[in-house]
Amino acid sequence: MFLSFSVFSQVNTTQDELTLQKNVSDYIQFAQINLENKNYFEAQKDLESALAIAITIGDNKSIGLIHSKLGKIQYIFEELDEAIKHLMQAVAKQRYVNDRVNLAETYKVFGNVYYAKKEYQTALEYFKSSKVIFEQEELFEFVAEVTLNQGKAYIALGDFENAQLYLEKAINVSTRYNLKKILSSAQIQQGIAFSKTKDFDRAIEIAEMGTNEAQANKFSNVLSDGFLVLSELYQDVENYKQANTYLKKHIKLSDSLLNVKRQSLSPEKRLEFQLKNQTEYQKKQAADLVELQDSKNLSKLTAILSVALITILSLLTLSFYKNNRIRLKTNNMLQLKNKELLLAKEKAELASKTKANFLSTVTHELRTPLYAVTGLSSMLLDEDPKPEQVQHLKSLKFSGDYLLTFINDILQINKIEANKVEIEPEVFNLKMKVANVVSALRNSALDNNTTIHYEYDEELPDTFNADQLKISQILINLIGNSIKFTKDGDIWVRVKKISNTHNNYYVKFEIEDNGIGISYEKQEHMFESFSQGSIQINRKYGGTGLGLSIVKGLIDILQGKIYLESELGKGSTFTFELPLKHTDDIIEEKKGKQEFKSIDEIDLDKIKILVVEDNKINQMITKKILSKMNLGCDIVDNGESAVEKVQEIDYDVVLMDIHMPGISGLEATKMIRSFNKDLTIFALTAVTIEDRMPEFEDAGFNDIISKPFKQEDFESKLFKALMGQKNSMFKSQQNQ
Repeated sequence: MFLSFSVFSQVNTTQDELTLQKNVSDYIQFAQINLENKNYFEAQKDLESALAIAITIGDNKSIGLIHSKLGKIQYIFEELDEAIKHLMQAVAKQRYVNDRVNLAETYKVFGNVYYAKKEYQTALEYFKSSKVIFEQEELFEFVAEVTLNQGKAYIALGDFENAQLYLEKAINVSTRYNLKKILSSAQIQQGIAFSKTKDFDRAIEIAEMGTNEAQANKFSNVLSDGFLVLSELYQDVENYKQANTYLKKHIKLSDSLLNVKRQSLSPEKRLEFQLKNQTEYQKKQAADLVELQDSKNLSKLTAILSVALITILSLLTLSFYKNNRIRLKTNNMLQLKNKELLLAKEKAELASKTKANFLSTVTHELRTPLYAVTGLSSMLLDEDPKPEQVQHLKSLKFSGDYLLTFINDILQINKIEANKVEIEPEVFNLKMKVANVVSALRNSALDNNTTIHYEYDEELPDTFNADQLKISQILINLIGNSIKFTKDGDIWVRVKKISNTHNNYYVKFEIEDNGIGISYEKQEHMFESFSQGSIQINRKYGGTGLGLSIVKGLIDILQGKIYLESELGKGSTFTFELPLKHTDDIIEEKKGKQEFKSIDEIDLDKIKILVVEDNKINQMITKKILSKMNLGCDIVDNGESAVEKVQEIDYDVVLMDIHMPGISGLEATKMIRSFNKDLTIFALTAVTIEDRMPEFEDAGFNDIISKPFKQEDFESKLFKALMGQKNSMFKSQQNQ
């Protein structure tokens, strides 16, 4: 609501000017009443009438106030550029007459307009200017509102630390002055800020407080926001039943609010207002004609012509009305379709999140039994099986490894589609990186009697700052694809410079083969998931058809492009282009693989290892692996027992499962860290590591071993931890 303190103090004002000033005040008052009743078109007309009079008598203070109110109406109409024009004129007048309070209100509306334009930094500057004046004038209701708006702008900018700070201030001020609407809105926004920092329990708690406050006081717009925020928060914690309940409430209430807004701002309302004004205009014209006829004795012909003119105007108005009715029906149909599309979009987004969580859960459940399959098959192969059993065990292990690769590919596709893959640039030697990939795949090519040729453009520098892991993954997939479909042939890997501007290079990678090729009909679908040339090719050569889909997703993330040229029987050429940044920085040398030649120095009989695992088969496999390493272990099947054991016994290493009955492995590790900071704790888990890495770090794990794992990786990490402890003991002895 706008403040209005219009005091006219002209000493020598004439009676006519006083009357005109009163008319200005009356029009502004009528406009304010119409604004509160959502009669926006009537309010706009009142303000325009007031503006014309204020300009005539040079009432600068009223001119500034009127432009400010017109700017707010244009903001409500979502005509943001028009709103800015009025607000700029308002600021100029209010600064001139030093109307500080209304200037602060204008700044606040300016901030709302730029927030709607998604120019959040500019919005913050206007909110800050508004807040300074309101604080100086001790108008704390408006201070609370502007502080709330600042918090919302920081959320939009992704600055959640500042968002929480300003929202907390808004909550404090609104609580002190009993501003319930601002309090409930600030609590709901605080829920969003807490969720962005992964504090979901606190987020849900405070968002529910705000929503309940809004519901109790019938703050409909705030309540609609609360329902939507709670729906998203419960999705984040995978409580889809509650999420769906709140989403339905939000859609129902938002539809109701949208209908109210449409009734106030609809084309029908505008047309009704225009017709009403047109009718009043016609009546006035008719009255003026009669008066003119009486005063000047106009002829009967003039009166007839006047009536005819009015009739023509009426017919034109009627025609205008009918045309608008047709247009309004069309608009109503479009609005209905837009509403249906919005609902469909929300349902699709909810379905996408549900699918992502389903895949994450299913792949975890698949990884757990795969740990048993791969672990048992490896163990049996190492235990001198009968000759006739060897091939069966190798087949079993191959099938387990294949299934694990398939699961990992599905997870990769899922992450790409959910925009959860982040670019991680680092300085590396591109020429050497491609050479290493080619070298690693050369033996596979030789198995097919195929030769790989490598060419690197001499005009292209060697060192770049980019995501080398993703580039390697793309090359491995594409070269591996060529190897699979090329027998007794050749593969050419070429890296060329396309162009460069200073240190920004555009680089082309070509993988050409003379293999079986791809038909023209199949080429346009090759980068879709589960797509291969044909069922026969799938049966003959194997594969899931996910590799090229992953390649396309990774190239899109790196802002590149990929092309395919192929002909049946003559081979294929995959070409992808990437923007890369050249750098002269020195490449950091990574430490080589830990060698354990001195592991014999450790008395393995004295090493104490605790295995925390609820699955009996996995317990047996892990224990068997440790025994092969000449290591013993204790086993518990839940987190509570793990905490008790660590308190009783001085263990060297804990292998902690994550999903267990009772408290989880994450919670158990946090409890252990409260009294033992130095114990080595590994997360032995089948969950998707990349998505949960911050949680593992926060809980206090030293490292993560993903199930199913390769035994050599398991041994490497375990021995590295034990050697680290050995070195620590040596240092302690030397210090003594």
